[in-house]
Amino acid sequence: MPIRVTINAEPREIPEGTSVEGLLHLLGVTAHRVAVEVNAAVVTRSRHATTTLAPGDFIEVVTFVGGG
Repeated sequence: MPIRVTINAEPREIPEGTSVEGLLHLLGVTAHRVAVEVNAAVVTRSRHATTTLAPGDFIEVVTFVGGG
């Protein structure tokens, strides 16, 4: 059953029980190049697999871009 969350200000449905790691996989994002916040709290990379998302969560995924 899908749940509704907001990712980078966009409403989206994801499978119930999705972890941050699973979300990044769904989005096609490489974990070592992003920072993730859930409800304004930073989720460290070491907790991506164990942090389960809940209905109504607000998630920010920020991708690091190198440049000169």
